[in-house]
Amino acid sequence: MSFDSMLPVIFMALMGLSMLVYVVSDGYDLGVGMLMHRATDAEKDVLIASIGPFWDANETWLVLGVGILLIAFPKAHGLVLGELYLPVALMLVGLTLRGVAFDFRVKAKDTHKKTWDRLFFAGSTLAAVAQGWMLGRYVSGFGSGWNYPLFAAAIAAALPMAYVLMGATWLIMKTEGELQERAVQWARIAWAPMVGGLVLISMATPWVSETVRQRWFSLPEMIALVAIPLMCGVSLLAVRGLLGTRQVRGPVCWLPFVLLVLVFVLGFLGLAYSIYPYVVLDQLTVWQAASSPAALKVILIGTCISVPAIAGYTVFSYRVFRGKTGELKYA
Repeated sequence: MSFDSMLPVIFMALMGLSMLVYVVSDGYDLGVGMLMHRATDAEKDVLIASIGPFWDANETWLVLGVGILLIAFPKAHGLVLGELYLPVALMLVGLTLRGVAFDFRVKAKDTHKKTWDRLFFAGSTLAAVAQGWMLGRYVSGFGSGWNYPLFAAAIAAALPMAYVLMGATWLIMKTEGELQERAVQWARIAWAPMVGGLVLISMATPWVSETVRQRWFSLPEMIALVAIPLMCGVSLLAVRGLLGTRQVRGPVCWLPFVLLVLVFVLGFLGLAYSIYPYVVLDQLTVWQAASSPAALKVILIGTCISVPAIAGYTVFSYRVFRGKTGELKYA
C-alpha cells in the first residue's frame, strides 16, 4: 500500500485514539460529576479538587478527534453530525453547564452553591447520556427501524454507569479516609449495572449489524477474537474482587481504575475491528470519506505538531498533580 493510500488509515487511527483517550479521561470526571449528589457538602469540594487540574485537558482530546473528522474526513463529518445534530447539541449544553458550574460554585454564596452543584451533576449526566446515544447510533451505522433507537437507548443508559464506576475508582485512587470508603461503596453499586449493560450491548450489537455479526462469528477469526471478551470479563471480575479487600484502600488503590481503563481499551479494539475500513459503518470507507492526499499531507504536518503538544501537556499535568487530592484552592 502506497503512502497516499495509508494516509486515510493513519488519520482514522489518530481520530480513534483521540476519542479513546477522551472517553477514558473525561469519562472518569463525568463520573465524578454524576456522584456529586451522593456526597456531603465538604466531600463535594474534594470531588471537584480531584478532577480540577485535569478536566480541561481531558476535553481537548474531544476537540482533536472532532477536528480530525472535520478536516481529514469531510464527507463523513457532514453525515455523522447531520445524523447526530440533536445529541451533539445536548452534549455541548451539558459540557457548558459543567464548565460554568465548576468555576462559579467556588465563588458562590452558600445559598447558591447547591444550585451550582446540581447544575454540575445535571451537566455531567446530560453529556454522558448524549454520548451514549451517539455511540449507539454510530455503531449501528445510523440504521432505521425500531431496533436501532432501542439499541442506542440501551447504550445511553449503560455508558453513564460505566462513567460512574470509573469516577468511583478514580476517587478510590485520589482520596483517603471516609470519602475513599464511600467511593468503594459507590463502585460496588455501579459495578453490576455497568457489567449487565456491557453484556447486553455485546449481545445486541451483532443483532443490529450484519457486518459486525459476520466479522465476530466467522472462523477462524472467532477463535482469536474471543480473547477480547475474556480479558474484559477477567478485568471486571478482578475489579469487583478488589473492592472487597483492604489493599484497595491502600497500596493497590490505583488498580481498579487501571483495570477499567484496560476494559475501555479492549472495547475500543473490538469496535475498531468491527468498523474498519469504514468511517461510517456500511456507508463510507476511510478512502471514500478522506480529503485529497495533498490536503492530508499538509494536515499531517499540523497533526505532528499538535498531537505531541497535547499529549505532552496531558502527561505533564497528570505527573505534577499525581498522588492524593489536597484542599480545593482558587486564586
